[in-house]
Amino acid sequence: MLHLASDTTERWLTQVDQHLDDVLIDHAHCEKKAAGTAMNLLFAYVENIDLCREMTRIVEEELEHFHMVLAILEERGVRFRRLKPSAYGRKLNDLVRKQEPQRAVDRLLVASLIEARSCERFRLLADHIQLKEPELAEFYAGLFESEARHHTTYVRLAKQFADEETVEARLDELAQLEADILREGEPVARMHS
Repeated sequence: MLHLASDTTERWLTQVDQHLDDVLIDHAHCEKKAAGTAMNLLFAYVENIDLCREMTRIVEEELEHFHMVLAILEERGVRFRRLKPSAYGRKLNDLVRKQEPQRAVDRLLVASLIEARSCERFRLLADHIQLKEPELAEFYAGLFESEARHHTTYVRLAKQFADEETVEARLDELAQLEADILREGEPVARMHS
């Protein structure tokens, strides 16, 4: 369903245990970036009405999630602030080809993989903190469905720019590269470290 080529390792859960507040702050930044990605796609492919409608919905949902995470931070007494982002998103976006329509396919598939990984991690996080932080666990379990829906929406839209076989092959290729990026790991605790 999520088209991921790897599972998150215990290393990430250890980072979460040691730096949960930083992961929460980074999550807020990720929601903001996800809204920005959808908005950029809306501007880039304005002639595609289906894409514009879907991107509008995703922008609204991502900004709603951003505000929800900000509220959680406030409740926990954690100040929202700038953090050095993980290199994950940049490395994935570096894989986007430059010529259209391949560029459109890649941009949509990279967005789909980021949503898929977020989806997987929200589920893991919810399960992992269930006993210590049941309310926070419930919040993360509730995000699973919308992230999965965003993932499938991006994949479906990519198929408007290339045939299904081409899109599926490129998704498999990018998923393997995404797994390689995560395998490298990062020392900072982030949603995608």
